[in-house]
Amino acid sequence: ISLDETTHSHDLQVLFEVFATNSPNKKVKLDFTPASLEDLLPSPSIIPSSLERKTEYLKHPVFNTYHSEHEMLRYIHRLQKKDLGLIHSNIPLGSCTMKLNATVEMYPLSWPEFANIHPFVPLNQAEGYKIMIEQLTESLCEITGFPAVSLQPNAGSQGEYAGLLVIRQFHISRGDNNRDVCLIPVSAHGTNPASAVMTGMKVVAVACDEQGNINVDDLRQKATLHKDRLAAIMMTYPSTHGVFEESVKDVCKIIHENGGQVYMDGANMNAQVGLTRPHEIGADVLHMNLHKTFCIPHGGGGPGMGPIGVAAHLAPFLPGHVVVPKVGGNQAIKAISAAPYGSPLILPIPHMYIQLMGGSGLTKATQVAILNANYMAARLKEHYKVLYTGTHGLVAHEFIIDLRPFKESSGIEAEDVAKRLMDYGYHSPTMSFPVANTLMIEPTESESLSELDRICDALISIRQEIREIEEGKADKKNNVLKHAPHTERVVIADEWTRPYTREKAAFPAPWTRSSKFWPTVSRVDNVHGDRNLICTCPPMESYQ
Repeated sequence: ISLDETTHSHDLQVLFEVFATNSPNKKVKLDFTPASLEDLLPSPSIIPSSLERKTEYLKHPVFNTYHSEHEMLRYIHRLQKKDLGLIHSNIPLGSCTMKLNATVEMYPLSWPEFANIHPFVPLNQAEGYKIMIEQLTESLCEITGFPAVSLQPNAGSQGEYAGLLVIRQFHISRGDNNRDVCLIPVSAHGTNPASAVMTGMKVVAVACDEQGNINVDDLRQKATLHKDRLAAIMMTYPSTHGVFEESVKDVCKIIHENGGQVYMDGANMNAQVGLTRPHEIGADVLHMNLHKTFCIPHGGGGPGMGPIGVAAHLAPFLPGHVVVPKVGGNQAIKAISAAPYGSPLILPIPHMYIQLMGGSGLTKATQVAILNANYMAARLKEHYKVLYTGTHGLVAHEFIIDLRPFKESSGIEAEDVAKRLMDYGYHSPTMSFPVANTLMIEPTESESLSELDRICDALISIRQEIREIEEGKADKKNNVLKHAPHTERVVIADEWTRPYTREKAAFPAPWTRSSKFWPTVSRVDNVHGDRNLICTCPPMESYQ
C-alpha cells in the first residue's frame, strides 16, 4: 500500500473495509474510523521527539513571497523567460535530437489512468498499460529488427549498462567467464567507456581514420589480439562524427569471428528508422533513446527511456523483476531499474508518435532529418570546414564544423561562437564534442526550410564577424564575439564604451528585431565555478 499527502481519511476508511472482509459482496460495518484511531495515539505525533524538527524550514524568500495564484504564475513565467527552448528557435545540439514534442503526444501524461497507477499493481488493474506496452514493444521490434525488447532501462546510459550486463551473462552461461574486453572506437558515444567499466569490462580503444571512420585494420588487430577475452564492441551508427560508416558490416563480422558481441549505441537512430535495421546490420544489442528518436522531451536531467533490443540468443537474459511477474527472460539478469518498465508514464509519447506517423511517416522523418543536415552542411561548407563526410561528400543526420583554425587567425574559439549565437536567438550546437573546438550540428526533421536558413545565416554572419578580426577591422580581444552574449541591461546602460554599435551587439539579424530573446547574463568565466565553490544560497547570517 502506498500512501502520501494526497491520501484522505475516507481513503483509509475504504481500505479498512476492504481488509475487514474476504467477500466482495458483503459490506462490513466497522466500529472505528481513522479519526477514532487517531484519538488512541499516545501523543499528537507518532514521530519520536528526538526526530522532530526543532528549527524553522522553507525560510528562503521564494517560499514565502508568492501568496496568490497570479503571483505564482508570474514568478514561474519570469523563470520561463530566462530559458531558451524550442518555442523560440531550433536547438541544433548534435547527437541530442531535439525534435518536436507534439502537444497531442503529451496529453496522456495528465490522465489519471496513466499518472496515478503504482508500478506494482496487480496486472488485471493495468490492462490498458499492458496493451500499450505490448504494442510499443512490437513496434520497436519491427523498427530495429530485434525479436525481443526490454523497456526497463530508464535512460540511454542505463540501456548501455543493461545491454552489457546481458552480453556478460550470455558469455558466463557458455562458460566464457574470462571474456571481459570491450573494444570502443574513439568515434563512439561518450558514455560508452563508463558503462563498460561499470560492468567490469576492460576498455580497449580502437582508432579512427582521417575521415572519422573506424580503422578496420586497427580493429582487426585488436580483436585478434584479445580474441580469447573479447566480450563486445560498443559502436555508434551512424558515428558521432556524423558519418554512415561503410565498413559497419565488416566490423560486426570481425567481432563475431573473434567470439564477441556487437553493442550498437542508438544515440543516432534518428538516421536509421525506416531505412535500415540494426539487427540486419549485424548488431546483437541496441539501446534506443525514446527521448530522442521517439519524441519524449528531454534536457535538464530527464525524463528519459533507453530500452534495449536484443538478438534471439540474448533474449533469455533480459532483466527481470522481483515483484512483477513475466518480466524479462527465463534466465534474466537482476532488475536494473526499480520499476519493471522503467518510467511507464512517458511511454504514451513514443507509442502515439509511432502510431500517428506509421511506417511511411517514420521513414520520411528519417529522410528529412538527413536531408536537412546535408542542406545545412552544403550552405555552410563555403564558410566553415565540414570536418567529416562520407565517400560521396555527404553527412548523416548531423555534422561537425571545424573552428580550430580561427584560434590562430583571430583568437576566436568554439566558446565564442556558441555565446555569440545567443545574440542571434539560438542555442549553441554541441560544443567541443567529439572533437575539441568544433560545433556538432543536428537540425532534425522538425525544422522548416526558413528556420534552417535562419541558423545558417546566423553562422555565416558570425563568420563575417570573425573575418573582421582576421582583417584587423576589429580587435582580437575587444570585439563583438569576445563580449557576447549581450544582455538587455548592458545594451540599454547609459555608458557604452565598446568599439561596435549597440545595434550590432543586440540586433545582428533581421529576425531579432521582431522577436528578440534576451540572454539573462553576460559572459562568465566557465571554469571559475569548477575551480571555486560558489554558494548561491542566502548567507549564514540569515539562519541566525
